[in-house]
Amino acid sequence: MQNKIQRLLKEVETLAAKSVQEAEEIRVQWLGKKGVVTVLFDEFKNLSAAEKRVLGQALNALKTAAQEKIAALREVTEQAPGSVSGDCTPPGIPHPFGARHPIAMVRNEIIGIFKRSGYTLAEGPEIEDDWHVFSALNFPPEHPARDMQDTFFIRQGDNAVLLRTHTSSVQVRKMETQQPPVRVICPGRVFRNEAISARAHCIFHQVEGLYIDENVSFADLKQAILYFAQELFGADTKIRLRPSYFPFTEPSAEVDVSCNICGGKGCNICKGTGWLEIMGCGMVDPNVLEANHIDSGKYTGFAFGMGIERIAMLKWQVRDLRLYFENDVRFLQQFATAL
Repeated sequence: MQNKIQRLLKEVETLAAKSVQEAEEIRVQWLGKKGVVTVLFDEFKNLSAAEKRVLGQALNALKTAAQEKIAALREVTEQAPGSVSGDCTPPGIPHPFGARHPIAMVRNEIIGIFKRSGYTLAEGPEIEDDWHVFSALNFPPEHPARDMQDTFFIRQGDNAVLLRTHTSSVQVRKMETQQPPVRVICPGRVFRNEAISARAHCIFHQVEGLYIDENVSFADLKQAILYFAQELFGADTKIRLRPSYFPFTEPSAEVDVSCNICGGKGCNICKGTGWLEIMGCGMVDPNVLEANHIDSGKYTGFAFGMGIERIAMLKWQVRDLRLYFENDVRFLQQFATAL
């Protein structure tokens, strides 16, 4: 075996390759599982201890020489013009960065405006009971306004369980646990059994506000809404309040802002009026205060509620709110630069 090793050492020195492929074939021939050096090591295991002491160093020298020669061949062939080397696996397709959803951006902007006015954030459950959604808000059992809400009931009867139709339920929970002054903003998802169209959906998002303290007036409410509208839509934004009805506020009003999609000329979003309704509001009904153990003789307050989708339509000039729920990446990527 000693002579064989010496002969192989001289043969290693003469190895040559013209391409990366040939260098790889030489590696397999000499160092592979059935290669020349591997076979010699298998034979070495069967030698006597005395023979191992004599041949061990020579065999290791052969292996080292083969490894160094093959590494040199690979380096030369890889650098040759037109050679292909390394990992030829095609690179992965990079995933584009996402963007915050336009509803989330508008929601955060609304919350930020009211936080600057001293409001705190309050949240509550989406699955509610009859008391927090209706009864505590001056809806008697036979009141037709219950039908106006188009409610999704999970269980009906004396202990009704339902998907909340407005985040006013969060206001009730706040009044139950905190005496005035109360100044909270309540964002959240709500559900109503409505036909889905460009202007309506069975799932949408609301932000409601509540302010209760001594000597709170309708003038305070109007100023709060005007400040909000001009902060959100710009200093030139106008508002108008139209008398309306809600069981939990008296007097009540609907709030419109000037439509910046058509510039007041009329479009399908504002129905040709130049105005877009964004919220309802009013002074908290004394019955609501008393139902929540707040002295209506001492305290007054106002409440308001708005749909985030409707405001986002006006702010982003999106003409179909169904786009907000389809998760079309082409649509969402348009808002990546709006962060």
